[in-house]
Amino acid sequence: MDDWNIDGHKLNFHPDRVAQWLSADTWERAKSVYPIYFEVTPCGACNHRCRFCSVDTIGYKPILVDTDLIIERMAESKKLGVKSVMFAGTGEPLVHKEINRINEGAIDAGLDTAFTTNGVLLERLESMSRTSWVKISLNAGTREGYAKMHRTKPEDWDKVWTNIESAAKRKGNCALGVQCVVLPDTVFEMKQLAKLAGDAGADYLVLKPYSQGTFQTSHEFDGTTYEKWETYLRGLTEFSTETFQVIVRMNAMREESGTHTYEKCMATPVFWVYAMANGDVFTCSDHLTEPRFCIGNLYKNTFQEIWEGEGRRKNWEMMKEFDIKECRLNCRMNQQNKYLNTFKTIKHINFI
Repeated sequence: MDDWNIDGHKLNFHPDRVAQWLSADTWERAKSVYPIYFEVTPCGACNHRCRFCSVDTIGYKPILVDTDLIIERMAESKKLGVKSVMFAGTGEPLVHKEINRINEGAIDAGLDTAFTTNGVLLERLESMSRTSWVKISLNAGTREGYAKMHRTKPEDWDKVWTNIESAAKRKGNCALGVQCVVLPDTVFEMKQLAKLAGDAGADYLVLKPYSQGTFQTSHEFDGTTYEKWETYLRGLTEFSTETFQVIVRMNAMREESGTHTYEKCMATPVFWVYAMANGDVFTCSDHLTEPRFCIGNLYKNTFQEIWEGEGRRKNWEMMKEFDIKECRLNCRMNQQNKYLNTFKTIKHINFI
């Protein structure tokens, strides 16, 4: 069971945008194909230092995005075609003390919103009931394992579970999830985690693979694969009930043992966009240290000026020749790229 298709993608539910992309054979056509999904970093600082953090090279800079500015830019993006915003990024989004005003500003503009958070400050999210989903990153099944993996004090474990239980009572229609990166140190704590998540009132638990970040500083878990744990992990779905699902991302886990099945990234710079807390806009979150993926800054230009501007044009041209080997295997757009690749590779498409 996976009511949210978390182990897949949902690009196929946007045929109009895919059709735009298919016809965008020139820059003049491509520049007006706006992203569906917008990821925003409200705050560059983080209260944890997870051992597997893929953005550790950024340095957790204590930068806060300007509230009025990001609300204005998000509202503009909605008018241009963006449909959703996820608050996450290179830091903990709930560190931003005006996060509720930011979230509500996006919602009032007509955007679907979501959060990925470590959950320690979850009580700050007063606007949860208006949010589409909240996912708690909780990467162990025991108090001790959690403190070691998140490199934080054990008391945070207790606080997160208290916050999840409280959130389950006030979430309204918001989907409340827990997600865990399965790693050798904690893999056999997953039974405890599944039971705790279900008992706390979460809607689902996602077990996902570790994927080495393109410019990640730490290489502690590089090379982790999942074949030897497949039977054990699949068995964790026994904890699923009518109101709680355990979603094992086995498709993504298998990817860690292979290579890219497509030659080009076709989702970049088209279907998603990423904004840092300092306003820098990137077309891919795995290349946040590379100027060639930065297409502008929200403090200097409007969203439209950035998306249709020279920076994105250069990035669009570059991606035609960009070597996919420079990218991680399980990036956020991996499944979307596999889908888009079928439009280029499947033959005799008119024989339906």
